Amino acid sequence: MKAVEIKNDIYWVGAVDWAVRDFHGYETPRGTTYNNYLIMDDEITLIDTVKYDFATYTLKNIGGVVDPARIKNVIINHIENDHVTSLDCVMDLAPNATIYISEKGKKGLERFFDLSRWNVKTVKTGDTLTIGKRTLEFLETPMLHWPDSMVTYAREDKILFTQDAFGQHVASANRFDDEYEISNSPVELEDAVVDYYANILMPFGQMIKTKIAEIQAKGFEIDIIAPDHGLIWRKDPGKVLGMYLDMANGKARESVAIIYDTMWQSTEKMAGPIAEGVRAEGLNCQIIKLRATPTSVAIKEFWKCRGALIGSPTLNNILFPSVAEFLTHLRGLRPKNRIVGAFGSFGWGGGAVKEAYEVFKQMGLQTVEPGIQLAYRPSLADEEACFEFGRTFARQVSEYHKGF
Repeated sequence: MKAVEIKNDIYWVGAVDWAVRDFHGYETPRGTTYNNYLIMDDEITLIDTVKYDFATYTLKNIGGVVDPARIKNVIINHIENDHVTSLDCVMDLAPNATIYISEKGKKGLERFFDLSRWNVKTVKTGDTLTIGKRTLEFLETPMLHWPDSMVTYAREDKILFTQDAFGQHVASANRFDDEYEISNSPVELEDAVVDYYANILMPFGQMIKTKIAEIQAKGFEIDIIAPDHGLIWRKDPGKVLGMYLDMANGKARESVAIIYDTMWQSTEKMAGPIAEGVRAEGLNCQIIKLRATPTSVAIKEFWKCRGALIGSPTLNNILFPSVAEFLTHLRGLRPKNRIVGAFGSFGWGGGAVKEAYEVFKQMGLQTVEPGIQLAYRPSLADEEACFEFGRTFARQVSEYHKGF
């Protein structure tokens, strides 16, 4: 991909990663992009770099606009590997450029590079950088989603450069949201936003609300939101801001995700009548088998629903490994505003359902107790009990959902 002008004299100069399917354990079936941006002004400024493997792509794109040696400023909004590890390649070509970064970002960057050879200046919220006819303003966003994170606002162009916030893992020949919605669909783009939020930003809902409020309080007018992954928001940047606020405030569908795994199909045979019970109460449900589904997809479906039922057979008196892995992943994401329950089968001792509830309580989730567990294969009477359990759970979900 060649450089793409996103506004007068401001260019996308990043790279498209069509092939990546595992992004630090996060399934990325759509691929991703590593976005960075070049501002042509009296002082030519580069915002962020890209993953090291794609350094040649960004350097070629920059070179298609200007000699990289003319870069005067490099702004690093975020020091995660996919955004900063080609910094030395840029600085080799522009050794006199000044790097602007948060204080915590500088401390982290020292673990990647010898900074003594470069001119590095730290910035904080409210600091500005005049590069000619443009003024750039910095806003620190710690834990959105790393301690070093910040965003950069181009005042005259009304562009907010947001590093990982408001991004999506989408590889596309399109650079903008409106283009992607035409070639694909608005629904697919929205799904990519939810997927990204659920798997990366779920723990930081309160920080998201605080920082969006801070942006609004500063009176930033925003024509474009330019993240470091996926599509650039130019058609309606308020749409993604609204989606983030909805998710940060706990918005979810009044529906149920049934997420399970099975050893000898007994737990699987429980999932069907439980789902029928949920539907009998008028709620939609999604059934997800963990070993047939990427963890990141299961996390997304959990996040989209107000209620979730986790099903696991007992193996050696504890949770089945794939279910335990899912719950460990979920616990790290610290979900809120969800109601959960558990079901499962066992041979003689049981233990999986009990452990699931222990994990739920560690996460501070609302629970419907007791769960349902049965020995060996479900009988017709057991299937009827599963149906009633689904109905009871659905009623509790609807009651809980009224609070939102």
